[in-house]
Amino acid sequence: MSRRYTQGAMDRVYGLFHYISVVVYDMFFRGEVDGLENLPKSGAFLIASNHASHLDPPIIGSQVPRQMCFFARKTLWKPGVAAWWLDTVGTIPVDRDGGADVTAIKRVLRALGEGKALILFPEGTRSPDGQLQTPKPGVGLIACRTQVPVVPARIFGSFEAFGRGGRLRPGTPVSVVFGRPLAPSYYDPGSGKERYQQASERIMAAIARLEQPPVTMV
Repeated sequence: MSRRYTQGAMDRVYGLFHYISVVVYDMFFRGEVDGLENLPKSGAFLIASNHASHLDPPIIGSQVPRQMCFFARKTLWKPGVAAWWLDTVGTIPVDRDGGADVTAIKRVLRALGEGKALILFPEGTRSPDGQLQTPKPGVGLIACRTQVPVVPARIFGSFEAFGRGGRLRPGTPVSVVFGRPLAPSYYDPGSGKERYQQASERIMAAIARLEQPPVTMV
């Protein structure tokens, strides 16, 4: 399916790296991309995806025709080019070892309040074996607090292409499927803080239902 790609809707630096990500994906990891019509064309929304590789953020982001926000662990903010690049493309630092990162959550809520879109990984970190893992409550908290649409997404093949502890394997097809947006009715309002985990589990279940598209032989 053709990509709805409008680079003019992106900041200059983000647009450049978006273009580079598209080229790298098309040259070395191109698989099938399905469900692009399910991505909202405007307004705030979340993409919630499984996570099996460092390739997942740029590959998923390369398929979205608008500027996205991402999470990254704080330890990646090294002095120099790394910190400049992460800040310039709108990456939100998160402390994965310090419990609930209130600052990161506030930045996410502010970004969504400004109509931006965000990619989240409910599992919290990369899968050690490529299989779906139990989600953490973070994505559920954000979904419940913001009430924005959540687009479930599933990436296939990224573990084989560059899994945890493995080597990079260019030429491995990686496919992405975007499901229909979930309305904010995936939790029991009376369940207290448990609703965050409940929402995360229902979002993860929607991800699990997405099926790998058949590979088109060229």
